[in-house]
Amino acid sequence: MAKAHSSRPLRKDASINRERLLDAARELFAEKGLGVTLNDIAHHAGVGVGTAYRRFANKEEVIDTLFEERLQAVEAVAREALDEPDPWTALAGYLRRTLKMQFGDRGLHQILDDPTLGDARINDVRVRIAPLIVELVRRAKDAGVVREDFEPTDVTFIQSAMAPIIDSTRDVAPAVYERYLTFFLDGIRSDDRRFTPLPAPALNSETTHSAMTRRRRNT
Repeated sequence: MAKAHSSRPLRKDASINRERLLDAARELFAEKGLGVTLNDIAHHAGVGVGTAYRRFANKEEVIDTLFEERLQAVEAVAREALDEPDPWTALAGYLRRTLKMQFGDRGLHQILDDPTLGDARINDVRVRIAPLIVELVRRAKDAGVVREDFEPTDVTFIQSAMAPIIDSTRDVAPAVYERYLTFFLDGIRSDDRRFTPLPAPALNSETTHSAMTRRRRNT
């Protein structure tokens, strides 16, 4: 992971330029993917290339900053969900809010999913977010509002399964991903009905991590 610049507070103009660069990076990553350069980001932001390199050593440092912002946002959503007293509302709300974030930010979704990037970011997610999801699911199972065979790792795969639906329908039917999320949520909710036995068990956390990073290792 790229080494961060000094943590000393920036002057107002420097802070404004930094935010312009980050805004430009979000837009270009969303439009063109991660192949853009720091020079491209600088031009799109309307600042000099030298200014860009004073704020960020390279494009990877921009990506690290945007990733940390997203990670903090997802962590905040999970913690707010744990403050919700109703276990079903908490779990369903976490999925709805994080998928809405994913829908609204194509560029950062590419950052999370790009196979050429290292595993450090995925490890960050695993350490900071996974325990919160475990607790959300535990509460839901203890309350009897989800099927007994639902596991925390299933949340990860629901989010992953929704990604191509979001990407393919974002511009033509913006609300349609919520239709399929509703199917998923109805499929895991316990409502005094019989469920079809699942043909395979949930993956454990180690196997889930391996599955989610496989494409990176094979690139």
